[in-house]
Amino acid sequence: MTPEQLERFISLRHELHSAPELSGAEGATAARVAEILQAYAPDQVLTGIGGHGVAAVFLGGEAGPTLAIRCELDALPIPEETNLSYASQVAGKAHLCGHDGHMVMVLAVAEALAERRPQRGRVVLIFQPAEETGEGAIAYRSDPKFAEIPPDMVLSLHNLPGLAMGAVSLPTGPANCASRGARIALFGRTSHAAAPQDGVSPAPVLAQLMQDLATLGAGGDLDEDYALTTVTHAKLGEPTFGVAPGKAELWVTLRTVTDEKMQSLSDALVSKVATLAADYGLRHEITYHDVFEACRNAPEAVSVIEDACLTGGVPITLSERPQAFSEDFGQFGKSAQAAMFWLGAGENHPQLHNPDYDFPDTLIPIGSGIFLRAIRSVLG
Repeated sequence: MTPEQLERFISLRHELHSAPELSGAEGATAARVAEILQAYAPDQVLTGIGGHGVAAVFLGGEAGPTLAIRCELDALPIPEETNLSYASQVAGKAHLCGHDGHMVMVLAVAEALAERRPQRGRVVLIFQPAEETGEGAIAYRSDPKFAEIPPDMVLSLHNLPGLAMGAVSLPTGPANCASRGARIALFGRTSHAAAPQDGVSPAPVLAQLMQDLATLGAGGDLDEDYALTTVTHAKLGEPTFGVAPGKAELWVTLRTVTDEKMQSLSDALVSKVATLAADYGLRHEITYHDVFEACRNAPEAVSVIEDACLTGGVPITLSERPQAFSEDFGQFGKSAQAAMFWLGAGENHPQLHNPDYDFPDTLIPIGSGIFLRAIRSVLG
């Protein structure tokens, strides 16, 4: 990538950064991406995949496999605190996970493919919506339009603060934890605060659950037995002094390395809530939200990424330890060889989802270069 190209892609990244859109509402971002892709004259541009998803198809000269490169479109509902000249212009929303940078790296791949197509097969560039809610990859893969371009292999990356700038960490097995949010609603009966005995308060059960659920998953080593429960929100009654509460809510995030462990953890939570609610004469409901299945890298795809890093002189470490945070990229592994790697954003860089996070522009040629070498390796 020439200095002029890099400056152009940096400018584009800043443009996308300043106009963030949340999961499921990425219409303008998707339209801008599709507009840029059209300028690179791909053989096909598909839009509206799984919501606002986009795909660009570049054909090789001969028959061969299909290799897909995936990135994300969505931003976060977090106010940005950076004072950058290109900071978010949308109140309460910001690209604080680096999806703006991921998009630009894949657009740089598109530009390179416009100049030099693969020898065989085809490349599909995937711009996926709604990663942050765990809904995007499922909707994208379920869309009939995706069935027109089924990939044999899918590669993706995520920038990672805490890892040396430009270095790669590549999981050889489990890559991301499974997670889900459990919303527990408890229903009793209100009463006058002067006569709480005439009602049924969920307060004792709420207090007990906040303690007991923590014992179901205490974290520890990221192995097959790993389980973590994190209380993220609690509400009891209404903000008034005259009414003893009749309703409570508890939000808990469950996290495991494997989907099997997630099922057992969820079962334990359901049993605990049901037992306590019955003991205190409460009705209860449990619903699940932001459901992410575990993500596991396929050996063949891992080998392709490893070779692409080594041939480009990118420092790489193979890891058997997954990331604790979740990713819906694992959905693509259900129908293709799939692998995700972590690209270092700097050891002292603000963490993902921090209000002062910003994607490092120096990663643009590194990430796009790894993808391009992977494409040349698989497709010639």
